[in-house]
Amino acid sequence: MKFQYSEKKVKLPENVHAYAEKKVMKLGRYFEGDAEALVVFSVEKNRNVVELTVRGAGTWFRACEATSDMFASIDAAVGTIEGQIRKNKTRLAKRLRKDAFVRSVQEETSFTPEQDEDDLSIVRVKQFYFRPMTREEAVLQMNLLGHNFFAFRDEDNGGCFAVVYRRENGGYGLLDDME
Repeated sequence: MKFQYSEKKVKLPENVHAYAEKKVMKLGRYFEGDAEALVVFSVEKNRNVVELTVRGAGTWFRACEATSDMFASIDAAVGTIEGQIRKNKTRLAKRLRKDAFVRSVQEETSFTPEQDEDDLSIVRVKQFYFRPMTREEAVLQMNLLGHNFFAFRDEDNGGCFAVVYRRENGGYGLLDDME
């Protein structure tokens, strides 16, 4: 597994990076050797934040955890991603390593029961006319509706489909077509 580290508003000693690498390597058993991990460390309002992004098997996994201790944040982020993998193991089985879910003797045992897989059936369908508008108009419309995202046709990009969304840090994001 390949690792990248980033630090925002904080300078950490090497032992934190080594601890993160040791913990994230436990996720390596789910992937072939081509997996990549990006670990972003930051401190916000006396909270130690770890953003962990793992790309492997053609799928992205992301977790963001904040606690009073950086090591606990690392543990929580790794646990969150492992939970995502286990929760969706039947859907991911074709992408992940074949023996990813086979238990070994030296593996740590978890006493949390495995949850049943969520039903992904569509229970409601809405149809809308997506009118062309600017990105600023789309953000305004999203805020007026009180939603966290808004789909529209982007005038700035030749009428391509796009989505604006509200980020957790208070800013806005844009999902745009690459044409």
